[in-house]
Amino acid sequence: MVDQDITRRKILAATGVALPVGLAGCSSDGGESTTNQGASGGTTGGNETATQGSNAGGQTELNIGQALQPTRFDPILQFSNPDALVGNRIYSSLYTYTEGTDTTTDIAESEPEITRENTRYVIPLRQNVTFHNGDPLTAEDVAYSFRAPIEEETPLASIFSVIDSATAVDEHTVQFDLEYPFAMFDDLLTHQIVPKAVREEDPQAFNTEQPIGSGPFRFAGWEESSYVELERWDDYWGETKPNVSRIRFVPITESTTRVTELETGSQDIIETIPPKLWSTVEGIQGASIASVESIGYFYTAFNMKEGPTTDLKVREAIDHCVSMDDAVQRFIEPSGLRQYSPMPGPINEDWGFPVDQWKDIPNDKNIEEAKQLFSEADVPSDWNCKIIVPPDDNRENIGTSIANGIKEAGYNANVQRLDWGTMLSQAYTGNADDYNIYVLGWVRYPDPDDFMYNLFHIDSAGANQGVYYENEEVMNQIEEARRSIDRDTRKELYTKAITTILEDKVHLPVFNYKNSYGVRSRVQDFSVHPVSPINPRVVTDYGNVSIQE
Repeated sequence: MVDQDITRRKILAATGVALPVGLAGCSSDGGESTTNQGASGGTTGGNETATQGSNAGGQTELNIGQALQPTRFDPILQFSNPDALVGNRIYSSLYTYTEGTDTTTDIAESEPEITRENTRYVIPLRQNVTFHNGDPLTAEDVAYSFRAPIEEETPLASIFSVIDSATAVDEHTVQFDLEYPFAMFDDLLTHQIVPKAVREEDPQAFNTEQPIGSGPFRFAGWEESSYVELERWDDYWGETKPNVSRIRFVPITESTTRVTELETGSQDIIETIPPKLWSTVEGIQGASIASVESIGYFYTAFNMKEGPTTDLKVREAIDHCVSMDDAVQRFIEPSGLRQYSPMPGPINEDWGFPVDQWKDIPNDKNIEEAKQLFSEADVPSDWNCKIIVPPDDNRENIGTSIANGIKEAGYNANVQRLDWGTMLSQAYTGNADDYNIYVLGWVRYPDPDDFMYNLFHIDSAGANQGVYYENEEVMNQIEEARRSIDRDTRKELYTKAITTILEDKVHLPVFNYKNSYGVRSRVQDFSVHPVSPINPRVVTDYGNVSIQE
């Protein structure tokens, strides 16, 4: 028995910022590429069978235009959105998502055996799984893939902090012991598995030069800012063998250029259709848009630690300064849609949350009411509201809409567009000199806890959020909900917590993107999944992309 436990002490010592794939990064035109209908996603193409398409085993290349270039390929360090677009073709997981948000086995042989009051998961592995270098995938590789983020204090450390130990019981059985019952653990088990020996031998090369996984495609090479190329792994252990022989990912940051390359046929698929070009892509002969609402949430957040925005009256006033309905209609649709709570539409639908009730909470735009509230809060006449946004036109437009309303109410406001590095170092400080308001997004797992704990719990302040909200009742509700496995109990707790959060104006919810792709008609059996990071799904048990020559 291999026994390498992660102690709780080590977990508590581990820190990290769960950003990309959690934090929603996107291209300059504002499209979203990572981290849900609760059912199937958008689909395009013909009726190829899932296991073998018309060109299975043939030499066909699939060209995909990315909105941003990938920078690393090691899932232990956590993928950004463009990294995940490539990496999720290379690696396998214990479990993966079905067409909706349920999970199904991947390298796991069956569902977990769950004991010890839902805190111990014992998972048998398929015995025929190998990595691209021919080494067998073992339970120790699996346990290591969950231990390494915590031991190395990578950004995933905080996400996996519920795990007390990850242990290889034998070559083909892995055991997880949790600190407490955690209903979202099923989603964590979709984490990618790496070969321990290869990664430990040269972590840098594994990350940037030769990543090795056990997925249907293997890494063939890349040239920074130019392309990443994957090739079909002919010894893939899975039942569904890839139809396409190669995938070439090309970073094309300018959205108009991506669309042009789709139109000319240089790219078979492009990701992220921005609002201003949606109708253009719809009009391209021989192409169409495949889209589905994502598991995402884009919002305006207030600094509740320092400055005037610590006062609820000021936050109420700012809510009166802008019509988010109008802003979303003007800047986001049809690439996205209005959102009234931290829960994406697919989660609302799946859980039956009271969306109609939450829709009534935002204030109508009323500048006179805003002026009155600012006055009651004794906001100094020379106050300058500082709004920071990432390098994204759409979120900058949202910030500008808020700033314009504040100016109408008689105060100064300025919007600062920051590069991602500066944005992430500045938005979570709680320092009023750094921001009063920030505009960001969150995209990842299809469970309410992922949004509630990371974006509102005080323990996440300074790591995944910068609101520093300290409502004790709400904190207790979030904690109780994440420790419960009873869905009705969790729903009741989240409903109460979200209602209070909306009434306290911790955030002003704004919108959610669709996961959208432009697809040439020669691409068959392509579908879009609501869980953003696993797109594009090239090979699944329900769809296998092929090229019709």
